Amino acid sequence: MSLNALSSLDGRYEKETSPLRDFFSEFAYLRSRARLELDFLAGLSNLGILPADSLSGYKPGLQNFTDEDALKIQEYEKTTRHDVKAIEYFLREKLPAKLHSFIHIGLTSEDVNNLALALALRDSRDRVLLPAFDNLLAALKDFAKKYRAAPMLARTHGQPAVPTTLGKEIAVYLSRLMKCRDELAGHKFEGKLNGAVGNFNALHAAFPNIDWPAFSKEFIEGLGLEPNLVTTQILPYDNWLRYFQIIQMANSILSGYAQDMWRHISDGILKQKVVEGEVGSSTMPQKVNPIDFENGEGNLGVANALLAHYLQKLPVSRLQRDLSDSTVRRTFGTALGHTLLAWNNIAKGILRADADEEKMKAELNAHWEAVSEGAQTILRAAGRSDAYETLKRQTRGNQMDGTRYQSWVEALNVEEEIRRRLIRLSPESYIGLAIQITDSVTTKSDSDEAIS
Repeated sequence: MSLNALSSLDGRYEKETSPLRDFFSEFAYLRSRARLELDFLAGLSNLGILPADSLSGYKPGLQNFTDEDALKIQEYEKTTRHDVKAIEYFLREKLPAKLHSFIHIGLTSEDVNNLALALALRDSRDRVLLPAFDNLLAALKDFAKKYRAAPMLARTHGQPAVPTTLGKEIAVYLSRLMKCRDELAGHKFEGKLNGAVGNFNALHAAFPNIDWPAFSKEFIEGLGLEPNLVTTQILPYDNWLRYFQIIQMANSILSGYAQDMWRHISDGILKQKVVEGEVGSSTMPQKVNPIDFENGEGNLGVANALLAHYLQKLPVSRLQRDLSDSTVRRTFGTALGHTLLAWNNIAKGILRADADEEKMKAELNAHWEAVSEGAQTILRAAGRSDAYETLKRQTRGNQMDGTRYQSWVEALNVEEEIRRRLIRLSPESYIGLAIQITDSVTTKSDSDEAIS
């Protein structure tokens, strides 16, 4: 860990976020664009514009792109003040003189930049973000399964409402996040390669007999990206922003989840595992703080603030383009780093939390008014039009115990079968189809894992 790092992602949280460096560091960005320049030369060779063996002996060597190579490019950039032109000059050192005039021919910087960033977004998703998200979903699923039948008092507006199960509460979040996961995994990233203003002007002028739109389409598809042939100098960011919106939605859902877990821990419904050697307070030795959920919530907020700025800034360009988008794009790794950190911490928090089922049962049995919904519905089904009002007089603003509830039922003028159904109600058993709903979600999660 660097004690002098400006960003916490490269300092305090370096270990947790370092997997993203291989996609969004300056080194990774330089390496990817250098490789793309060579891929473009290979494409020209396939068209017959260059000799077939033009890149023989060098292209494999770029797989070993080194720190020294990156530093050399940065040396060129001190003069050019243009990173892509610096890459071109660097490649001239590596390639035969006969190829120098063809490096970056007919391209604009954004042809290379956008493809490198699209690959970084895709590959970081596949190799880092999705595995972390799947780990989080697995923790949620296991928790939901474990407590699928554990009854608890649900709250609406923060007030005692109707019984549910702890597993069902978690299953709702799991279901929502599984939809985000499907969207994340299914997103196809766009790229463009069509010149300075999107019309293939230079390439068409130099090689008018080549079908450049077809070449561009084949080249981009060969990278595993979706071609966009209708652009200005820059690729419209709409496609990437839809990806960021999926992450933003997942982060917002998880923020709600982290807050709920924090509240359950505060209320004593959940208890945290005590880890030997850890300290919860510098002065209060009894404390075990929900720091994983708090860390997760804070980092989700930072990530979503950046993602929201992308949605505001990147769809807007002055005419063909200006450079304000470039500096914003360099923060993609920051937004995704805070996202990754949050996901990992929330997953860790789930593994450290257990339900206090005795506390949940005690709370339920202190709130028999929670079954008034079921009781008045049974009475209404039996034809009692005053059922709601009857229960309202008994329970609104009042806490009811089991004895008081039983006395109320015994005093009702109803048929014996209706009375028996009312007597059978209890806060622990009045959970509806919570278990079945939970099972449907976790079973679907199991099925999706088998498919993936």
